[in-house]
Amino acid sequence: MKKILALAAVAALTAGVSAYAANPFSDVTPSDWAYQAVVDLSEQGVVEGYPDGTFKGERNITRYEMAQIIARMLAKEDQLNAEQRATLDKLAGEYADELANLGVRVSNLEKKVGNIYWSGDARMRYQDKAVDAADGWNGRMRINVKGQVNDSTYVQGRLTSNMDFKKSGDEDTDVVFDQLFVNHDFGKAATVRLGRIPVAFGDQGGWLYGDSYGVDGAEATIHAGDKVNLTAGYGRFNTSDYGTAITDADAFYARGAFDLNVANVGVDYIKAVGEKNTTDFAGNELIGANLVVPVSDFRVFGEYWKNTTTDSKYDTAWNAGIGYGKLNLKKPGSFAIDVAYNDVDKGIYFGGTGLQTNVLSYLTKDTATNVTFWNAIAEVALQKNVYLHGEYAFDVSTEGNTKSEEDAWTVSLNYKF
Repeated sequence: MKKILALAAVAALTAGVSAYAANPFSDVTPSDWAYQAVVDLSEQGVVEGYPDGTFKGERNITRYEMAQIIARMLAKEDQLNAEQRATLDKLAGEYADELANLGVRVSNLEKKVGNIYWSGDARMRYQDKAVDAADGWNGRMRINVKGQVNDSTYVQGRLTSNMDFKKSGDEDTDVVFDQLFVNHDFGKAATVRLGRIPVAFGDQGGWLYGDSYGVDGAEATIHAGDKVNLTAGYGRFNTSDYGTAITDADAFYARGAFDLNVANVGVDYIKAVGEKNTTDFAGNELIGANLVVPVSDFRVFGEYWKNTTTDSKYDTAWNAGIGYGKLNLKKPGSFAIDVAYNDVDKGIYFGGTGLQTNVLSYLTKDTATNVTFWNAIAEVALQKNVYLHGEYAFDVSTEGNTKSEEDAWTVSLNYKF
């Protein structure tokens, strides 16, 4: 598109923002059909000329130049009407990559293009499960909505629909709000969240707890620069293979994340309130620590957890693994692979794993007191915002179970929008 045509369209978008101004360009004359558009946008600071004082309107405009114009318009977003903001929203989405290269961060962009920001994801997944469970063929779509209340506060929710393709009629789908919380930032120093909050414990996919329902409660995080984050929360974990024995118990949790440049270190603490007993989660105290060491394109990681309150010898969980690569949804062909050995006792696992295989169900749906297994997770970007995800739990071994040990795997196509 010719530069002069693009600027005429932009001028229509910002009509009414500025009044008549003097001509700043030597090669744009009052007789040119787009004279007023170019002059007005120059006065607003939306367009700039060349060092020699020319505009060069007959050149084809590049995406990068258009992104510069959109970035300047975003700074004037509060002067636009609703229709103009909607058009600016579409332009910002179309040129999101170029805006990111200009340093217009996505978090700032979300605030600039209106009060509501939509995003989401979808997947098609096949699961081959262990523990005598039937295989699964299912789909999922999640719609995130974020409402910007002011510069420091937003409300976010997520609407999720799961569909079982092996069932029919009214039994094959359900739609729920699995997240809904308010987020308030106190400058760059602290953040407070209230509601149904996402939270995950464990490195590989939140293997100890990583269910999408998270925690119902309150959470506060202190940001000590870019290297240290300290979080404390209180509420109820929403999902567990043990049922209401876990979800009816209030719990306090605390987390620390430390970037040491040569390694990332984390510590975790979970304490369920009430007196310790043998029938529910009350009184249990779990302590964990994790470490990730990057080595060029590789990473070495490990994690250890202990239940300090159980009188059983089955009171620990740990894993150790190695990974390679990094998934980048904007770069087709990018990939990440992680392989880990896991050893999980019954006394540490409280259900709601983020793994898409079900081998930990030996601890909750069987009499097993310990499960060990290798777990491999691989992801590769097939196209922009499209990636293939696979998990494989193998060499599964248990203690005390009544069922035959089986491997489990899953593969899914995932889409971001």
